[in-house]
Amino acid sequence: MPGIRHIIAVGSGKGGVGKSTVSVNLALALQQLGASVGIVDADILGPSIPGMLGIPTGEPPAMTPENKMIPAERHGLKVVSMGMLTGDDKPAVLRGPMVGKYLKMFVGGVQWGPLDYLILDLPPGTGDTQLTLAQSMPLSGVVIVTTPQAVSLKIARRGLRMFEKVQVPILGIVENMRSFTCPHCGESTDIFRHGGGEQMSQELGVPFLGALPLDADVVTCGDEGRPIVVDQPKSVSARVYATIAAALVEQLHAAVATLKPFVWKWDSNEGAPAWLEGAVRPAGARNTPIGLLRRDPRTLSILWEDGHRDDFDVRDLRLACHCALCVEEMSGRKLLDPKTVRADVSPRQIVSVGNYAIGFDWNDGHNSGIHSFNDLRALGERAMTKNVENV
Repeated sequence: MPGIRHIIAVGSGKGGVGKSTVSVNLALALQQLGASVGIVDADILGPSIPGMLGIPTGEPPAMTPENKMIPAERHGLKVVSMGMLTGDDKPAVLRGPMVGKYLKMFVGGVQWGPLDYLILDLPPGTGDTQLTLAQSMPLSGVVIVTTPQAVSLKIARRGLRMFEKVQVPILGIVENMRSFTCPHCGESTDIFRHGGGEQMSQELGVPFLGALPLDADVVTCGDEGRPIVVDQPKSVSARVYATIAAALVEQLHAAVATLKPFVWKWDSNEGAPAWLEGAVRPAGARNTPIGLLRRDPRTLSILWEDGHRDDFDVRDLRLACHCALCVEEMSGRKLLDPKTVRADVSPRQIVSVGNYAIGFDWNDGHNSGIHSFNDLRALGERAMTKNVENV
């Protein structure tokens, strides 16, 4: 998005693990590193960010002449939340499509100005909100928040796997509420057990960003609209947030080159994505493309990060469509008859779908097909095997 360097989601899959607290304090810790930061309360149905930052609710934001929202500002952060539109006692009763509409408006319909980081505080679950983000926004990655107990870890693992499936980079795991230190006797107690998030990061091979204590002052500061990173910058919790922010920045710097979002008109080649041959790495990801090319009017070439290249006849891609019109969803039975597909079928345009797929608008009128990069790599391998067998 113009003017925004990184969009970072903070999620879990489970509620009650402190995602909003982590989002707010992490945003402020990044700001203390010299960054300009915005935060979107992406929990449309249960917004909590205004209360944590002391932002009045029920007061709609001002609008620009271009009909874009002007975000609220608090402690140097730019903020947008459904709570600013509805107030504390008025619920947002919305079906899934409307939730997605508001979410897109809160990101793309706001005059953010230049930002280094835009933090998205996600609701629990792996549903509409998470999928809308993954498909429609160029996420730099996601931070997974969990508490140490087994039930939280199991659900957080599902949330992490969901983002892996749509190829959103996992920037790291934050373990929240690790231990409680009694302010009177100084004894530490692991109320929610200890070290589960760190162990999960080792098992799944993703970075561990840090562990936050169970701190009563974090609750008090959040309830009073004074996040602990601002109110008590020398506290143990604030220092841990500073460490997590620094580790997150390091992960973003180490991220591999990826293609930027594109809308590619096939015949004219207008809007063609990059071909990043210099980003090839022998140990690179098999299903991450670093180049797409119109080799000729009938051939789409894809260069993968590990250096492999696949050439696809565009009609073969039309025949391989997995949408509900072409494949029966429950049984997997093919509905598309190859005889009905024109020999000269070709794309009108190809568009990026998040970090994990491309979508086609075909000249035969079909436009509901999405090809994930996993499926495209597998299709290329099957074609190669078939060619070897034919030889």
